[in-house]
Amino acid sequence: MTQDKITTALHRLVDHYGHQDWWESEHYLADVVSMVLIQQTTQHNMEKALENLKPHLSLDTLLTMEQSELETLIRPAGFYKQKSKHIKAITHWFHQHHLTLDRFDRYPTPALRQELLTIQGVGEETADVLLLYIFNRRVFVSDQYARRLFSRLGFGDFKSYQDMRQYCQPLVENISLKQCKEWHAAIDVHGKVFRQNPTMDESWLLD
Repeated sequence: MTQDKITTALHRLVDHYGHQDWWESEHYLADVVSMVLIQQTTQHNMEKALENLKPHLSLDTLLTMEQSELETLIRPAGFYKQKSKHIKAITHWFHQHHLTLDRFDRYPTPALRQELLTIQGVGEETADVLLLYIFNRRVFVSDQYARRLFSRLGFGDFKSYQDMRQYCQPLVENISLKQCKEWHAAIDVHGKVFRQNPTMDESWLLD
C-alpha cells in the first residue's frame, strides 16, 4: 500500500537526519512570529529578522509598537509591510485569549483550525504549523517540500495543499505527537538538502 510506503520513507528520513529542534524555543511567541517571518524567505533571512525582534518579543510590546518600527526590524525577512500586519494580527489574536493556550485543549482540532484561519495572514500551511508546534495537535503539514518529495518518490502528484492534507492526515492518527513533529521537520530539512543537490539518489527511502 502506498500509505505504508510513505510511512516507511518518513521514518527513514527521521532516522537519517535525526532530531530537529528549530521550532522548539522556550518562548512560544518567538515560534509564532517565526512562522510568519519564514513565509516566502530563507531560514537565514528569517533568523536575521527574528534576532532584531528578540528585545521586543512580548505581546504588549508588539501590539503597541509603531508599524514603521516593526517593518524596519523585520525587513531582512522580506515582504516586511505585509508581514508586519500579519504579526500584529496574530499577536492581537493571542492577546485576546489572554495567553491561556490550555483553554484550547477542549477545542476539536478542526474547530481550532478554522479559528486560526480567520487571522489575517494565516493560511492553511501556517495554521497547520501552529496546530502542530504551538497547540500540539497531530496534523500533517502538506507544504511544498512534502508535495515535491512525494511526487519524486511516486506517492502521488497532489494539485493542492488541501488534496495532500486530506490524503495524508490519516497517516498521523496512529503515531505520537513527537513523531508527527519529526516527520515535518525531516521533510523540510531534506527538501533544503535536495534543493542544493537535485540529482541526489533518494532510492534509499523506498523499499
